[in-house]
Amino acid sequence: MKFLKHERFNRKQLEFKQIAPNMVTSGNLLCGLFSIMLVLNNHVLPAAWLIFFAVIFDGLDGKIARMLGGGSQFGLEFDSLADLVSFGVAPAVLLYHSELRGLYLIGVIAASFFALCVALRLARFNVVHVPGPFQGLPCPAGGLFVASFIIAGVKLPGLITALILFLTGLLMISSIPYANLKKLTNKSADKVKCFASFSLLALSFIFLKSAAPLFVFTAYILGGLIHFDWGEWLLRPEARNEAYSEKSH
Repeated sequence: MKFLKHERFNRKQLEFKQIAPNMVTSGNLLCGLFSIMLVLNNHVLPAAWLIFFAVIFDGLDGKIARMLGGGSQFGLEFDSLADLVSFGVAPAVLLYHSELRGLYLIGVIAASFFALCVALRLARFNVVHVPGPFQGLPCPAGGLFVASFIIAGVKLPGLITALILFLTGLLMISSIPYANLKKLTNKSADKVKCFASFSLLALSFIFLKSAAPLFVFTAYILGGLIHFDWGEWLLRPEARNEAYSEKSH
């Protein structure tokens, strides 16, 4: 009993820099959970937009962890669990409920296969750390890509939707390199190219409106298929040379 008391009082308390990223990750997880609940109440459009907001939270938690120096193994595992819900289960439930219920078993298999591929992709990412581009389509991109059909109001036949889920799942568990934008900083980024890219992004939301996420993530997916690395393209020449030297080592 004395040992347990001593252990309790000597346990190291978590610092704010370790808690803050996990609070943001909680926002990612809650977006996924709320999305599923909205789907069950037939509110598919706001459910799809919540997956879009989950992507924002997913991008912010890593930035905050690096900025505060508060990354941890707990945060890595928590982030993967949140991603599985927000970019695996939620999109699968969303597409099944809105597009695939009429296909019965095929719809169930397609939605389940997509969620399974997200789980496999996340497990591989946690175990195998490869510098440079992502190996396979990142789960946030895959989840939002399939949800963006709902956001854009694109109505596809059930079999086409099932095929999109299958192919997106295969891309996530593949070894196709996809751009990793984490190396972009104020020092390493090519200002002109970044300004042009952000201008194109802003214009896509102005003119395409709700179809903009579908346009952006389709371009990202096609970039991987043709082996065009957006991350390296946006780097300054000297930073790109450093990235090449890291890969070679």
